[in-house]
Amino acid sequence: MTESVTHKNILAGAEQQGDDNKDYKEANLADALRFKMKRDNKRFWAGDNISEYVDGHKDQLINEATVAFEQVLDTLLIDRENDPNSRGTARRLAKMYYNEIMGGRYDPAPDATAFPNDSADRYEGMLVVRSELRSMCSHHHQPVVGVAYIGIIAANKLIGLSKYTRIAQWCARRGTLQEELCNDIAREIEKATDSENIAVYIQATHGCCENRGIMAHSSLTQTTVLKGFFKNDPGAKKEFFDNIKMQQEYASK
Repeated sequence: MTESVTHKNILAGAEQQGDDNKDYKEANLADALRFKMKRDNKRFWAGDNISEYVDGHKDQLINEATVAFEQVLDTLLIDRENDPNSRGTARRLAKMYYNEIMGGRYDPAPDATAFPNDSADRYEGMLVVRSELRSMCSHHHQPVVGVAYIGIIAANKLIGLSKYTRIAQWCARRGTLQEELCNDIAREIEKATDSENIAVYIQATHGCCENRGIMAHSSLTQTTVLKGFFKNDPGAKKEFFDNIKMQQEYASK
């Protein structure tokens, strides 16, 4: 957000635009930003990026989240004043959510500088990149840990190898479902490369299955998104999964 924003001038801006906000109760910046996103018809689900609304205000939001986490700990009857292990936990949680496990919601997309691939000897083959991921289940806020294999048949733009992993991790660092994460990574790689031939395969374990509920410690979830040649050409699809198999064998050594 380019202008200096507080919850007061967000509300004032809404009034100037004639919005009916008589039922809106101003409380803090988070409430004001939520009001603005609703006014703008901006979806803010757990897996959505809302960096344009948060930009420049993360510290204030962390302060507000700290108070909210203190209330949660108090409701859980944890003595955060006298227990040395719980003292400061509320702020650690707030910083962790905003800066780490859900950082992909609040930070803009990583810069993926593209290079032209239009010379006479342009690369037209397949590229498969292995990217380790950590995400979080939207339902129970439990960790999702796994690996994404990103396949692409080069188009007119190339990006650095590390950018594939940076994009995948940016998509992962938010509340999500693995099926949605597969789609998100494919969409962002397509956007960065202009290639219509994208494949994403993710295998991951889920804390919501391992740490609660069925307690299935051997569970593994696999999801795949195939676009273009990967979907329509059996040879390209086979080459992609053959590459995955070779990478898995290499990583296990």
